[in-house]
Amino acid sequence: MRYQPRHAKPSQLSRKLAGLSVGIGVAASMLAQPAMAEAQQMPAMSSNGGLGALLEQTQSQLSSIGSSTPDARERAWQTRNSLRAQADGLAAINKDLPAQAKASIDATVERFYPGLIAEKTPKPAPKPAARPAPPAQPAFDYGPCPKDAKVCVDTGGRRSWLQNNGQMYYTADLIGPGRPGLDTPKGTFYVNRKVKDEISWEFGNAPMPYATYFTNNGIAFHQGDPSILSHGCVRMYRADAQRYFQDLAIGDKVFVF
Repeated sequence: MRYQPRHAKPSQLSRKLAGLSVGIGVAASMLAQPAMAEAQQMPAMSSNGGLGALLEQTQSQLSSIGSSTPDARERAWQTRNSLRAQADGLAAINKDLPAQAKASIDATVERFYPGLIAEKTPKPAPKPAARPAPPAQPAFDYGPCPKDAKVCVDTGGRRSWLQNNGQMYYTADLIGPGRPGLDTPKGTFYVNRKVKDEISWEFGNAPMPYATYFTNNGIAFHQGDPSILSHGCVRMYRADAQRYFQDLAIGDKVFVF
């Protein structure tokens, strides 16, 4: 038995075996690289092949249909739709292929049957007509009432309203002003007194709820039947008289015209 020291140099045979192993590894690597490159090229080749085959089929089928008669155009349209449906299957090869194929199919159809696609494609539904704008509301008639008045009274129109800075915000649509000969005085006045449960001593203790006086001789806004002309006061429905009594303060300007 021959003893080989642990740290002795490798024999010539060992060195050859090692070299052979390295060579095999390099060769295997070199063989693998073309295979990988070929594998990477296969999708592109398959893509081109699938698209090309479909386009050849398009050319062939459209050529076989014949002249551009109404029947031929109808068959061409059906063929076009069938081929476009087949094009969707190319997505398994490359997601971009269906769109490319459909564009090429339509270009070929247009070459054989000009205007067919536009003729057969449904037109978009017309947009609904815009609704006409609602008629403008007539501007409120302020008459000659000044903007700084809090209350305006139109005796001829038998109406009155409250306003702030010249902007109407509440209307009494029917009022009963003074009858001829006992007319409600016209001009500028100021609220000077308010009595919620007022009565008229002059006219047999007649009730005048929510009385808001604006002259010094007993003329007031108060609740009463506005369809009946008064002895000079301004009769109003209960809700209107209440609102005037609530909103008006001593010193507020009243304009009667």
